[in-house]
Amino acid sequence: MFDSLQDKIQQAFKGLRGQAKLTPESVDATLREVRLALLEADVNLEVVKHLLERIRAQALDQEVQASLTPDQEVLRIVRDELIDILGREPVPLAFSNEYPTVFLMVGLQGSGKTTTSGKLARWLSQRKRRPLLVSTDVYRPAAREQLAVVARDIGVPCFSGQGLDSPIALALAARKDAADRGHDVLIVDTAGRLHIDEELMNEVSELRTQLRPSEVLLVADGMIGQDAVHSAQEFHERLGTTGVILTKLDGDARGGAALSIHYVTGQPIKFIGVGEKYDALEVFYPDRIVSRILGMGDLLSLIEKAEQAIDRNQALEMHRKLQTDTFTLADFRDQLRQMRSLGPLEQMMGLLPKVGIFKDAARAHVDEKELIRIEAIINSMTAQERRRHELINGKRRKRIARGSGTTVQQVNQVLRQYVQMRKMMKSVSVGMLGRQLSRLTAGAGPEGKAAAS
Repeated sequence: MFDSLQDKIQQAFKGLRGQAKLTPESVDATLREVRLALLEADVNLEVVKHLLERIRAQALDQEVQASLTPDQEVLRIVRDELIDILGREPVPLAFSNEYPTVFLMVGLQGSGKTTTSGKLARWLSQRKRRPLLVSTDVYRPAAREQLAVVARDIGVPCFSGQGLDSPIALALAARKDAADRGHDVLIVDTAGRLHIDEELMNEVSELRTQLRPSEVLLVADGMIGQDAVHSAQEFHERLGTTGVILTKLDGDARGGAALSIHYVTGQPIKFIGVGEKYDALEVFYPDRIVSRILGMGDLLSLIEKAEQAIDRNQALEMHRKLQTDTFTLADFRDQLRQMRSLGPLEQMMGLLPKVGIFKDAARAHVDEKELIRIEAIINSMTAQERRRHELINGKRRKRIARGSGTTVQQVNQVLRQYVQMRKMMKSVSVGMLGRQLSRLTAGAGPEGKAAAS
């Protein structure tokens, strides 16, 4: 996510590093590079102009110019202004006091409404909600069957509405069924079009009137850039949307829609879709997204993903081993298994800062098959070798290579990776991440504070 934008913005700031004092010329040169990076990422022109004007005014402030680290001061200003553009604070979903709360999913055809409806239902069910899904798309062939398949895959019920062919009748019947069966959330997947037209708007407007939803969530395709911003603006003006879910930000999306949509429409981005799997839906935290864009990583999101995959006792035991320097090759193997359960590993590595001890890992391209090979190599070691890696001499390496069907060079590489990971994790454990992990394993993590209320 935002890889190209990250690289170009970091490159823009290289010119400020090492300068004893900021000058208008050096600031303007840097901002020209930032401007090009933002425009190439398809950020709205008005957003770019507003952002750069504010950054320049603050960067040339006397206090900033007198700073011992002008590049860091300008980076801080850019970070704060980008967060403002994105909305500063995450906006939680609004729930009704009357059952069921209704979420109306709207958007153009092909934006991913049906899959996103399923992702949202899964996200809610993991937070002790009881969602029910219903499709009111009576036009697209097999649209209702598609949602039923999604619902089955995630283990959430879907209202079939057999014999009903009216979107209004389907939605009202589903709401009654949800109330009768004790479902506290009804997610309504509406029909889309290839473009905005009167028929589409009239239908969704009537659904909004009849259902009185707590949220009207626009599902927008992040890969189409400014077109997503324009459609979001029109949907909001005509329907009064309450939030946006940006999809497909894991692909070739340049990020412009994410950086523009809140400023242009005034509507908060509530979630982002970062993959095809049903668990690839993330709460939109403006500060975390900006950290990713600036190459600072997103360790809090990484921690939260890890929290879902690692139980409390395992986390405490891992933390103890890191603190006591007893993290073994067997632990390394177990951690790799757990990492695979978090999702695509390149996404996980992308959450690490692109600086310091994380720099190489954050930019790594991970081959999932390589992890299977690593596990085979570690499994070919004796229990003693897994406990004490320093025992593995040349003769033992040859035996391990034969037993795992690999080469001595590949065994050497695994040992180097283990030492590097051990060093990295130990460094993190004694710093911020270690304290955060302790809070999470004690049951006081940040997950859901903003979005699950």
